Amino acid sequence: MCPIGSLQVSAQPATAAPDSIAPAKHIKLAAVGLAIGYTGMLVGLSQTWYEQSEKTSFHFFNDNPEWLQLDKAGHFWGAFHESRLGIEALRAARVPEQKAIIYGSLLGFALQSPIELLDGYAADYGASVGDLSANAAGSLAVLVQQLAWGELKILPKFSFHRTAYANLRPNVLGSNLPEELLKDYNGQTYWLTANISSFLPAQSAYPKWLNLALGYGGQRIVYGMPQENRQNGFDAYRQYYLALDLNLLHVKTRHKLLRTAFSLISMVHLPAPTLEYNRKKGFRFHPVYF
Repeated sequence: MCPIGSLQVSAQPATAAPDSIAPAKHIKLAAVGLAIGYTGMLVGLSQTWYEQSEKTSFHFFNDNPEWLQLDKAGHFWGAFHESRLGIEALRAARVPEQKAIIYGSLLGFALQSPIELLDGYAADYGASVGDLSANAAGSLAVLVQQLAWGELKILPKFSFHRTAYANLRPNVLGSNLPEELLKDYNGQTYWLTANISSFLPAQSAYPKWLNLALGYGGQRIVYGMPQENRQNGFDAYRQYYLALDLNLLHVKTRHKLLRTAFSLISMVHLPAPTLEYNRKKGFRFHPVYF
């Protein structure tokens, strides 16, 4: 049966299904690029996050109450965009659409989850079921939108600004900008940005490049666990944001380099007028917030 089936396939005209198999060259290039980027990410994490952490046997740790769950938002954001870019890479390599969506969506969870292996051997951390769940949710959010709508109408984004809190615990919150970018949750804001035009009728005059974003952040988070934070005199609180957002994915251009740049920049919420609410200061308006 197998040899006959193979002969039948090879007897098909070359033009019968040009998109059925992606060219090996494109697949190899995509795989090499992914391997290089992923290896660099793991090396960077090991040098910034785990460098001073004592090694121990593999263990789990329930970190769900920590850091006002901003770390979970980070896992969701990372897995989402790794899956999104995975689909784009497979499409560029001419992988059939359904396979590109399924395999690309799994990529975020596959790439993010090994970080739990590093956590599991670090005495200060531990493998986290909550982190794994956030990774899965990020990849699933890409898969569901692509299967339901054929596009991504809602994207998570990230923004960061430096704060004075890192100076209070530089070994935990970071002692330089790259470390603070990863570790200082006081400066991190995570956004869900909605492509408003995609929910409106096709004839709508609403600009495709203008989105609306909901943001989430926190302040006075110097220790991870809420009780420890309070014992050291810090009353952590949550911040909620409403802001405008630019949709660079809808900017038309024929230049591949620009399209790639717009795709990468779309992971970040660009500075914009923003309305904030928190329980300490109520409503505040920021002419520009990042």
